Amino acid sequence: MMTMLFPLPQVWLLPLLDAVKVSPLIEKVSDHKDFKKLLRTRTNVLVLYTKSATSGESQLKLLSDVAQTVKGQGTIAWVNCGDSEGRKLCKKVKVDPGAKFGGFEMLHYKDGTFHMEYNRPATFKSMVAFLKDPSGPPLWEENPEAKDVLHVETEKDFRKLLKKEERPILMMFYAPWCGVCKRMQPIFQQAATETKGRYVLAGMNVHPSEFDGLKQEYNVKGYPTFCYFEKGKFLHHYENYGATSKDIPSGPAAKDPEVPWSESDSPVFHLTDESFDSFLEEHTAALIMFYAPWCGHCKKMKPEYDEAAEVLNKASDSPGVLAALDATVHKAAGDRFKISGFPTVKYFVNGEEKYTLPHLRSKEKIIEFMHNPQAPPPPEQSWEEKPSSVSHLGFEDFREALKKKKHALVMFYAPWCPHCKNAVPHFTTAAELFKEDRKIVYAAVDCTKGQNHELCKQEGVEGYPTFNHYNYGKFSERYNGDRGVRPQRFHLKLTSQICVILASLVALFYSFIL
Repeated sequence: MMTMLFPLPQVWLLPLLDAVKVSPLIEKVSDHKDFKKLLRTRTNVLVLYTKSATSGESQLKLLSDVAQTVKGQGTIAWVNCGDSEGRKLCKKVKVDPGAKFGGFEMLHYKDGTFHMEYNRPATFKSMVAFLKDPSGPPLWEENPEAKDVLHVETEKDFRKLLKKEERPILMMFYAPWCGVCKRMQPIFQQAATETKGRYVLAGMNVHPSEFDGLKQEYNVKGYPTFCYFEKGKFLHHYENYGATSKDIPSGPAAKDPEVPWSESDSPVFHLTDESFDSFLEEHTAALIMFYAPWCGHCKKMKPEYDEAAEVLNKASDSPGVLAALDATVHKAAGDRFKISGFPTVKYFVNGEEKYTLPHLRSKEKIIEFMHNPQAPPPPEQSWEEKPSSVSHLGFEDFREALKKKKHALVMFYAPWCPHCKNAVPHFTTAAELFKEDRKIVYAAVDCTKGQNHELCKQEGVEGYPTFNHYNYGKFSERYNGDRGVRPQRFHLKLTSQICVILASLVALFYSFIL
């Protein structure tokens, strides 16, 4: 009996082409007009070009996860150069993924035009970092010479490392934009290779605000900060690094152990979680300093606090006593009074908390307060809380607000930054001058608040204050004047209107660079 073989209808093959599961967040493009519209309406686009529907399967799977993470910050698109429409598009944009190894190519487009070929590692972390900051530097771990440095990503990984690692650990807390960190990385890498097997040299980017608690815990006030650990315990900061790997010793020499304040000959009462309540019952009025042993401000305040305690203890009519509690050891008391920074000084009367006193730091001020306890002055209003013509924006409304304005000058700042504080009155005055012009806005973004740090990172902010000019929401230019001597000119094709705007800021720049 003869079996007849019929060719399968071509339509049966279509499901094979669509078998690749693609996230709905990845935009499938095949028409040239749609492609141009995509680039016109999106400012940050990574396009995967594939030879066929299946040649980029693994990349599409990875990019689906990436698209979910960068949603709202970047766009991922896919062009299949193997189908008839896609082939025409690929020909028009002069892309031939078939000539590439693996049959795919990834190109990035920024502000409507080609930016660069994606040539960084095809990993989730690298691709997310790239789309969040396409012009930023590669991740440290992408450098093959950094293979002996342990790269720590999360606080959970950090805690796990301290708990399980038997070898001594030198941890470099850094920020990707930090110039000193970049110069230190090759030296740190070499030291990691030279000490491999005996010590662990690790790096961790702690710039994002999610690590604020960790930075507080280990007194990370700048970058890089080096911390030395043995058997999971923090021993000291390492600050004597120089220009070669030899300056990072194979076993970072521990400093002479510091005598704990509570074990020294101190006139201050040193409390524990167990003794805290009974102490307050015994003393009608008490000033308590919550501190951390590593905290620089605490160390500076200790001798002042000790001397004030000595004076008060000797007084025949003592108005109260001074006490201290190490909140890194006695955490229950610290948590109970919501201690989030060091030193924190609180005044108690009849066992009840009455005042928090951030202004008490010197011996004289402490003694003066104890003899005449007064409520502290009210905290200064933040810039955002003060009425002005400056528009204060955040992650949620930044882009929407700027796209309506022909000219927007945005000041990215941090409330603690001295240069920012000097700039505020001048920036506010300039905003007042142009408040009636609906096409112009002076805006400010506090980079320390919530998700704003991500926005600031996307906008290339590497220091404070940073001033960016935008035209209908699109970045136009940044002021890059020399802050050390005199401001240079903006390298802009300036309209007469923007010249007027910038002229109003001359006083501002001189106020914080001179």
